[in-house]
Amino acid sequence: MFADIVNALGGVGLFLFGMIWLTEGLRELGGPALRHALAHFTRTPLSGAATGAVTTALIQSSSATTVTAVGFVSAGLLTFPQALGIIFGANIGTTVTGWITAVLGFKMDLGQITLPLVFLGALARMFGGPRLKFAGLALAGFALLFLGIDVMKSSLSGFEGLITPEDFPRDTIFGRLALIGIGMAITIVTQSSSAGVATALAVLGAGAINLPQALALVIGMDVGTTVTAALATLGGSTAARRTGLSHVIYNLLTATMAFFLLTPYSTLIARPAVPVDPQIALVAFHTGFNVLGVILILPFTTPFARLVTWIVRDRGTVLTGALGKELLADPNLAYDAAATTLDTLVRAHFTCLSRRILHPEMSRDEAAHLRQLREAITELRAYVEGIAATDDPARIAQRATILHVLDHLSRLQFRCTQDSRIAALARDRRLSRLARVLALCVAQTGSDEGLSTSESRFKRLRHLMQDQREIFRLHTMEQTPGRGLSAEEMGLRLDAMRWLLRVSYHLWRITFHMLKLQQGRAPASPQREAAVDVLTD
Repeated sequence: MFADIVNALGGVGLFLFGMIWLTEGLRELGGPALRHALAHFTRTPLSGAATGAVTTALIQSSSATTVTAVGFVSAGLLTFPQALGIIFGANIGTTVTGWITAVLGFKMDLGQITLPLVFLGALARMFGGPRLKFAGLALAGFALLFLGIDVMKSSLSGFEGLITPEDFPRDTIFGRLALIGIGMAITIVTQSSSAGVATALAVLGAGAINLPQALALVIGMDVGTTVTAALATLGGSTAARRTGLSHVIYNLLTATMAFFLLTPYSTLIARPAVPVDPQIALVAFHTGFNVLGVILILPFTTPFARLVTWIVRDRGTVLTGALGKELLADPNLAYDAAATTLDTLVRAHFTCLSRRILHPEMSRDEAAHLRQLREAITELRAYVEGIAATDDPARIAQRATILHVLDHLSRLQFRCTQDSRIAALARDRRLSRLARVLALCVAQTGSDEGLSTSESRFKRLRHLMQDQREIFRLHTMEQTPGRGLSAEEMGLRLDAMRWLLRVSYHLWRITFHMLKLQQGRAPASPQREAAVDVLTD
């Protein structure tokens, strides 16, 4: 008996490895297309649910689908209610594994072909091209699923007659609750509801439990997935924490509904007029209550989203709220979130700069806001440096562009702290006019037609400041200390003119790089960038 238990656990392990390899292979094969489909077809919670279900069924991972949805919300590509549809649909998509297991794993003897498939998958993984490698990984994972099922079936067959349904909690309210707890524990340990469902199918097929007991186990396994999701979002972005809470609330509501459906469903299946195989009845129940749960929750998606948003408030600064450590493993999602955060920081810096020019006296709140901007720049830079390495040239260029913008933002933030130079702008008529022109250009950035217009405007502004710098220097030097200006005041005004030139340069380079980021092009070379900085700084 001990050997059979060990072998059965080994079968579960093979199934888990199969799920991991199958998911990884399918995700890499169809990642860009599936990612595009999630963003393109999700327009409403209903379309999101359909897309989430199909995507999860294809890549065999509700976690991957959910993390992608979180990334889209963080990047501003989807609203939270739209992402909720994807999360609801993922619960349906994940039940497809149960159907594959029940129909192919237990109704068809695939044990004879699994090992050759593993061998073929290994060859493709070792010697194939980029796509063939992942296809081989997926094929080997697919074969391991059925090899694990075959091991579980053969190991549990030795328990027939030794372990019976009477050895488990009876089919009462408290017995069902105990079985739900056991199902939760199985999912928490295996970190996979699919592996839990496969185990339930195996013990049901061996006669160790009856159908009502198996139904209760499956409900618990659905609830168990929420523990994994909640733990995965701890310390994550606001979008991730809201997603985790939504998953928990939704699955608890669905599990409660399924609990009350247990008796009528068991009674219906037990009728002689409904000859249904117990294993098929189990996966049909699993899919059925998840589909019913989505149908019932979809009309209330918007108020549900409001409730979750009210419970999970934005914490800390909203400037970096889109950054979540759960996205770092996926460069595509992480760079999307970083680009959105960068846009937020640029707008915040421009607003702060305009306010500082028009109101030179810095208040305590403005000083605190400047410190927040400095901390946000540091946080975003550390986040970008922590994104998983990738060979994608577009992402490498995107990383360089983001870091260039952060460098200029850091310098612009420092310029906003130079009180004496900003104050000197108002004491000279020419400087005051130039400062108003700069503030007007900054104010127009948020309302113009696009970054291209802003970039052209700031480029012209920089040239204007370059021309005015020499004119102003000659005009100021003519006003000797004996003719109205002290040496200290003269120095302050010359510094103020240099301040205008440097700020206009940083504004131009920021919009230049933001435009390249939007267009997906590579930035200027670091050597050229450094050379220009030396000339203007």
